[in-house]
Amino acid sequence: MDDQTTPVREEHNFDVDKLQRYLSLKCKVSNSDALTVRQYSVGQSNPTFLIQTPSECYVLRKKPPGMLLPGAHKVDREYRVQKALFSAGFPVPQPILHCTDTTVIGTEFYLMEHVKGRIFRDIRLPGLPAAERSALYVAAVEVLARLHSLDLASLNLETYGKGPGYCKRQVLTWTKQYQAAAHKDIPVMDNLSDWLMNNLPSNDDEVTLVHGDFRVDNMIFHPTEARVIAVLDWELSTTGQPLADLAYCLMPHYWPGSFSIISTMGSLKGIEGMPTPEDLISVYCRCRGIPPSLPLLNFYLALSVFKMAGIAQGIYARHLLGNASAPNAAEFGQCVEPLATVALQLAHKSLPGPDEHKLFLQTPRGRAVLQQVKDFMRQHVLPAQEEVAEYYKHALSPQRWHTPQVIEDLKANARGAGLWNLFLPAASGLSQLDYAYIAEETGRCIYAPEVFNCQAPDTGNMEVLHMFGSEEQKSKWLEPLLRGDIRSCFCMTEPDVASSDATNMACTLHRDKDHYVIHGKKWWTSGAGNPQCKVSIVMCRSSSSQDVNNRHGQHSMVLVPMDSPGVKLIRPLTVFGQDDAVHGGHFEVHFDNVRVPASNIILGEGRGFEIAQGRLGPGRLHHCMRAVGLAEWALELLCQRASTRETFGKKLYQHEVVAHWIAECRLMIEQTRLLTLNAAHALDSQGSRAASKQIAMIKVVAARMACKVVDCAIQVYGGAGVSGDFPLAQMYAYVRTLRIADGPDEVHLSSIARLELRDQLRKTQAKL
Repeated sequence: MDDQTTPVREEHNFDVDKLQRYLSLKCKVSNSDALTVRQYSVGQSNPTFLIQTPSECYVLRKKPPGMLLPGAHKVDREYRVQKALFSAGFPVPQPILHCTDTTVIGTEFYLMEHVKGRIFRDIRLPGLPAAERSALYVAAVEVLARLHSLDLASLNLETYGKGPGYCKRQVLTWTKQYQAAAHKDIPVMDNLSDWLMNNLPSNDDEVTLVHGDFRVDNMIFHPTEARVIAVLDWELSTTGQPLADLAYCLMPHYWPGSFSIISTMGSLKGIEGMPTPEDLISVYCRCRGIPPSLPLLNFYLALSVFKMAGIAQGIYARHLLGNASAPNAAEFGQCVEPLATVALQLAHKSLPGPDEHKLFLQTPRGRAVLQQVKDFMRQHVLPAQEEVAEYYKHALSPQRWHTPQVIEDLKANARGAGLWNLFLPAASGLSQLDYAYIAEETGRCIYAPEVFNCQAPDTGNMEVLHMFGSEEQKSKWLEPLLRGDIRSCFCMTEPDVASSDATNMACTLHRDKDHYVIHGKKWWTSGAGNPQCKVSIVMCRSSSSQDVNNRHGQHSMVLVPMDSPGVKLIRPLTVFGQDDAVHGGHFEVHFDNVRVPASNIILGEGRGFEIAQGRLGPGRLHHCMRAVGLAEWALELLCQRASTRETFGKKLYQHEVVAHWIAECRLMIEQTRLLTLNAAHALDSQGSRAASKQIAMIKVVAARMACKVVDCAIQVYGGAGVSGDFPLAQMYAYVRTLRIADGPDEVHLSSIARLELRDQLRKTQAKL
């Protein structure tokens, strides 16, 4: 922010000593402080200055000197609205004082805090990654929706503006301002003014606080996060129609691609990662809780551009008078006519609103990250498949349990690109629906989830620690897992009991003073073979559980470091004859009276099933969406084979049975994707418990679908399909295992039936 200052321009000079004496009476500035004043080079209205002392920084906004347009440059209104907003917790700089004594620096002014952060003077945000560009615009629109949701009465701003009839007042005001500042006759401006007056909204009664000049370059963003920490320049704020404010923010999205009024205010069309206006309208409407449609959008856009043309004319008029606030004011004289021309084009154009009927829309950030993941997969992950496969061919080598260097390099690149921990909303800013699409993409390659630190079982363990872990547990285990410094495993199922009924688990946990002692056997402990696996989450039966009738209150989860005495890796289990070293294997693990500190218990004794419900919902969802991606990959392989091989005088796909397989596979994939996205949406909007039926449904459907698609692909490949020359056998082993992992199909079917009967009963009771 501070590198955008210059020495005070001659036309804006004032007596710094007099200002210092005044401030010494009003705030922390001392007469003995070395006070420096620099002028911000940006800003076209009220001159703005950085005031610095050895210990404090302030920003001063003042009226320009000389003759001014009537009703303009009301710094008292800026001070009033910022004071009210700051008191309400809305992100604005803290106002400190307002001075109406023109003898101090020659004009009225106010002082506010100096906020450190990022200001992007070019609204196209050049030089930023696409995902960050998207996130910044979404953050801006979210703040605008928050502004429009504030209660005027609680802000004591009910009389701040005239309220209803805002659009008519705006047309009249900017027509008057333009005419007062016009340096020549511009017929298109007159035509635009007439069109607006003749097409006013019939219902202009909605009233909120409006900013009046809401643009990305009027905001300060957090130094590292996509978060608005201060909204600036409240000169045009008033009360009135909020949709006009939104349209003004969206205005550059509708300018022609080649259109640029000044060097930093070009069109936003075609910029990588830039959310579409339809996306931003959806974000805004969702945040305000209103229907996702903007009637009369063309009117509001035309009004916004008309206002911009009027502002440009006023800036140029101040340039001619010699009291403009910015050095590039002369540029604005040539902008007025082109702006008015664009506004008339928008006025007569039928504009699309957000797609209200398209199901399961990602957020703009989600779409941007998905595109990044697709690009990264195409450019880096998929080309490494042969090298990774070659590494794991040496089945008897101890090195197979280590992550190959090529994957470590990919992980470093992905983390450097910001494609890291995408599964965890708190870390990525993505919803479960956003991540569902991303999980599908990573399902197209066996090792891809690990590249983005989104691999099971670590994701589930990180979710457990994030949701239920103590601060000590998070610091010791969650943070290194999120960094990718270590790996983890999850110990639940047991060899000596039917683990499909999780209450059968017999591995014991008992308290011994300030320690817990764990004793028992676990198996199918995925990832335990990786040397970087440093901790396990073990589910145990608590010996101290008192309520024997509460089957789901007798188990606990505890953190057990893998190097604890008594932890023994017995053997890697095989899946269809393979040890699955690429995923760290699936081990039988024995806990022989293993002692861990009592602080290692997660959430508390008897809370194991409660934790499991929170863990398994998102984890099952991720598995299912990866299964959709794997099925797409299998179908691609199927079609490639069917289009290149011939039998009995024709291509395989020309045989009706194969053609029908292809069609059936496509039907199943599409159906499963929709069911999975529906579950993701339910998880986002209702939570894991309320979405349990949807999650149980996809857990059955996704594994069955993927098994069928891969099986069809194997059949088309013949003997090659079950060989190691193609990935289909490995894919089948994975998806067939899904029908058992995280609960067998039969358990989920029973849950679905129970929940369906409950829902049907509620419907019947509601009708009575």
